[in-house]
Amino acid sequence: MAQSLKKSIVRIHPTAIIEDGVQIGPGSSIWDSVHIRKGARIGSNCIIGEKSYIAYDVRIGDGVKINSFVYIPTGVSLEDQVMISAGTIFVNDRYPRAFDARTGRVASSAPNEETLSTVVRKGATVGAGCTILADLEIGSYALVGAGAVVVKSVPAYALVVGNPARRIGWVCVCGKRLGVKGVRGMCSACSRTYRIGREACTAQP
Repeated sequence: MAQSLKKSIVRIHPTAIIEDGVQIGPGSSIWDSVHIRKGARIGSNCIIGEKSYIAYDVRIGDGVKINSFVYIPTGVSLEDQVMISAGTIFVNDRYPRAFDARTGRVASSAPNEETLSTVVRKGATVGAGCTILADLEIGSYALVGAGAVVVKSVPAYALVVGNPARRIGWVCVCGKRLGVKGVRGMCSACSRTYRIGREACTAQP
């Protein structure tokens, strides 16, 4: 009973700023100096690392791990079991300006008709110091190498690196790089097998 109660507790550091209307699932931890804007939804058993920023209406699934100094603007969704490593920045606008050209005044930070969406699918990992541009998808269990700049969608299970990010291989659900022979991929760590196409990787039953 005591163990079950412990898992249901939401831990919020006293320096964190949690605005009205934020939903945080049981078992999640919000660390120091995190700022979560109104309307955001955080799933259960998540970790939000220190000094990270989560904007209006962002959707985060269950079992997500967000390291320190991560910036997640409106329009970004993270599915279950996603990892976002330290220093990652997401973008939600292709043509940003500090001012509103219609009024000449400083532009609002609130979402508008120019706000674009990005989704990170289940189990994917984004490495430290990455920049993720807007209006794209990072596929399930993909792995984005540290420092990459992602400018287009990433297929499921793909390993991408560089600026701009390019695919250099495929990875297993467990995170290890697959050995590929013809159309067959195999993980040496857990023995899962995959079918490899020209631009796609599919897990085999």
